[in-house]
Amino acid sequence: MATTTTTTTATGKQKRLAKRKNHDKWGYVFMAPFFLFFLAFNFYPMFYTIYLSFTDLAGWATEANIVGFRNFQNIYNNMLFRRAVSNTFILWVVNFIPQIVLAFLLAYWFTSRRLNLKGIGFFKSLFYLPNIITAASVAVIFSSLFSYPRGPINQFLLSGGLVDSPVDFFRSVVMTRLIVSFIQFWMWYGQTTIVLQAGILGIDENLFDAARVDGATDWQSFTKITMPLMKPITLYVLITSLIGGLQMFDIPYLLTGGGPQQSVETMITFIYKQAFQGGRNLNVAATASVVLLLMTTAFSLLVFNSFRTRSSKQIKKGVK
Repeated sequence: MATTTTTTTATGKQKRLAKRKNHDKWGYVFMAPFFLFFLAFNFYPMFYTIYLSFTDLAGWATEANIVGFRNFQNIYNNMLFRRAVSNTFILWVVNFIPQIVLAFLLAYWFTSRRLNLKGIGFFKSLFYLPNIITAASVAVIFSSLFSYPRGPINQFLLSGGLVDSPVDFFRSVVMTRLIVSFIQFWMWYGQTTIVLQAGILGIDENLFDAARVDGATDWQSFTKITMPLMKPITLYVLITSLIGGLQMFDIPYLLTGGGPQQSVETMITFIYKQAFQGGRNLNVAATASVVLLLMTTAFSLLVFNSFRTRSSKQIKKGVK
C-alpha cells in the first residue's frame, strides 16, 4: 500500500515537472522576438559601425578597405568635430544645472507636509507637458517666437522700449546657445521633477517624524535626510541626462541646422551630416559614433564611481 502511494506521488511530481517544462518553453518563445529584434537592429548595427570606423568606406563605394586607426587620428585632428564636442558639453551643462536645481526645488515643495500644496497633480501634468510635445513642433514654436524681424519676442522688446531695433537671435552665437539650452531645460525639467519626487516619496516617513521630534526644520530634514538618501536617484538622473545630452540632435538641427558658426553643432548632428549629406563619409561618421560611445561609457563610469567612492567614504567615517 505504501509502495503504491509512493509511486503515485512520484508520478504526480513527474507530471508537474513536465508541465513546468512546457511552460518554460513558451516563455522562451515569447522572449525570442525581443532578442531577434535586438540582434537585428541594435547588436549588428553597433558592431558594423565599429567595423566601418576602421575602413575607408565613403561616397557611393561598395567595397571597404581596412585602414587601421587612421580614422581616429583624423577625427582627433578634425576641428569641426572638436567644436561639436565642446558645443555638446556647453549645451548640456547650461541646461542641466538649472534643470536639476529647479527639479529638486519643485520636488521639495510638492512633498513638503508643512506647505501642503493643493493641485499638485495638475502642476505635475503641466510641467511634464513639454516633454510629450514632438521636437519638430517645439522647434517650429520657438523659431516663430524668436523670428526676425517681426517675431513675438521682438515685438515685445520693441513695444517695451528694451531695444531700439529688432534682434536677429539666430545670428548670435550666445543667444542661439541660450535658446537651445532653454528649450532642452523646458522640455525635460518636468520629467526630472517627477523622478525626484518619486524618490523622495520612497523614503521612510519615520525618519522625518523623528527629525521633527528632535526639532529639525523642513530644510534641515531635506538637506540632512532627503539629499543623502536621494543619491541613487540623483545618480540615475545625472547619468541618463548625460547620455541624453551627449546624444542631443533634434532641437539644434531643426532650429538652426547647427549654426550660426557651428555654435550648436553637436556630435550627433556632425555624425548625421557626415553620413547622409555631402560626400557621405560613412567612415568618418562611424568613427565619430565610436568615439561618442566611448565618451558616454567613460563619463557614465566616472560619475558612477565618484558617487560610490563618496558613499563609501561617508560609511567609513560613520563607522569610525
